[in-house]
Amino acid sequence: MHKFDELDMKILTELTKDGGVSVPNLSKKLGINTSVLYSRIKRLIKKKLITKFTIVVDESLIGIGVRATVGINRDPKLKDQIHKAFLKTREVIMISEVTGRFDIIITVRAKNLEELHTVVIEKIGKIEGIQNTETFVELQRTDKDQVYITTE
Repeated sequence: MHKFDELDMKILTELTKDGGVSVPNLSKKLGINTSVLYSRIKRLIKKKLITKFTIVVDESLIGIGVRATVGINRDPKLKDQIHKAFLKTREVIMISEVTGRFDIIITVRAKNLEELHTVVIEKIGKIEGIQNTETFVELQRTDKDQVYITTE
């Protein structure tokens, strides 16, 4: 396991809030030299603690009005086939194998409830090996800023 210090955790925390922040602005905020910050970020990328920089999209502006989580039970013999089918389903944006009452939890996005219904019934429900599904429609969402701390 790699060793990461408190400064590394502060950098991670700030970059998760705004991955597009400039190095000079972030160095001022953290009170460290720009070249030190730049080399730290490069090291975090090299050590694969930071795996990518991304953006957050306001999906409502592009017509996505509904998100849902779908719990799924499946035939264990068809696990790989089902996983591949989910990867090909554009409305499925996350796939997690889980413990508990379901075998898989997926996150689905759709224009509206009608489209969500079609996706769950016509696309997901008809995948060979799907035994049953339970859909949880997201009514409200609050994303919480992540704070990273050293574990020592």
